[in-house]
Amino acid sequence: MAGKSVIGIEKTAQTNDSLGTNKNKDMNYEKDLYIDDQSLELEWLDQSMLFMKYARYLAETRRTTDEAKQYIEIVKAELDKAIRENPGDFGLEKVTDKAIDAIIITDKKYKEAYQIYLEAKYESDMASNAVAAFNMRKEALENLVKLNGQQYFSGPKVPRDIHWEREEKAKRTESKIGKTLNRNR
Repeated sequence: MAGKSVIGIEKTAQTNDSLGTNKNKDMNYEKDLYIDDQSLELEWLDQSMLFMKYARYLAETRRTTDEAKQYIEIVKAELDKAIRENPGDFGLEKVTDKAIDAIIITDKKYKEAYQIYLEAKYESDMASNAVAAFNMRKEALENLVKLNGQQYFSGPKVPRDIHWEREEKAKRTESKIGKTLNRNR
């Protein structure tokens, strides 16, 4: 539905990019939240970057939600003005606030704007939940480190190759997530 609305915003841009309702392809909550208890030092090295990635995404989704809410208000104001200027075009004999509100909430453009808002709000809520989950992940890492310090995971000590372990961790994570996703289908 390309084209310009009365306020000059391209509908394709609104529904896809500028209002951010497209799912961010770089976000993989399940993969990023997974903790490999065999590589706690690697998990700690990644924690702050992962947290910041999702915190930044949360801020972006909140801004998008605010923009979507503002867009609803603009659409509502445009429709209100149009109805008051030409009530007959909307089937009104008597112009009342209730009658205008009833027409506005059933208007296609208003419904589209409201749907954009709902999608943006959902994405923002999910991003908020992800940030909360990363706080829980931090606490889990702290507790795992404490357990490790108390020799809870004690075993033979062998020098470690951190770079190789990081690659292996990525493979294990992908494998476990794939199995989880297949089970959920």
